[in-house]
Amino acid sequence: MPHPASLYLAEGPRVGIRHFTYQDAAEFTARARDSKALHHPWLFPPDSAAAYAAYAGRLIEDPTKAGFLVCEKGDGGDIAGFININNIVEGAFQSGALGYGAFAHAAGRGLMREGLDLVIGHAFGSLRLHRLEINVQPANTASIALARACGFRLEGFSPSMLFIDGAWRDHERWAITAEMRTSG
Repeated sequence: MPHPASLYLAEGPRVGIRHFTYQDAAEFTARARDSKALHHPWLFPPDSAAAYAAYAGRLIEDPTKAGFLVCEKGDGGDIAGFININNIVEGAFQSGALGYGAFAHAAGRGLMREGLDLVIGHAFGSLRLHRLEINVQPANTASIALARACGFRLEGFSPSMLFIDGAWRDHERWAITAEMRTSG
């Protein structure tokens, strides 16, 4: 199903970002199934219609979350990956935690870098956030490279931070602020 550019919240030369919809289930879950080898052991996006409905529902309905699909511009608007802002806190904190994943057909093509730049701009603009944080397992070199390429700085190490794939996993904490974005 084509995704017209008018649906994009922001656009770059090759991708646009837009919110998740329930109608994206078939494409998203097919791409998640095709990308299992790429994602393991870092993340486990929903790969069934029921799991997608629950996942997308949280991103659509929960005001402490914002989910974005990174879509290739062009005829099909194929979903290249996803970026979520979780744990959005307003008030004095104005912060959120990012999670993301590329799909196998789009990996290594720079599409997620362009998409993450768009999400950061949207977060610091329309969402009026001040700080974004990425927590990544130290051996996930692709994710660390993406964070670094988009201007995030390493701020620390958290042992046994998140329960992933049956165990508590260590994570590095990377962050960017609105000031870093405008001064860099």
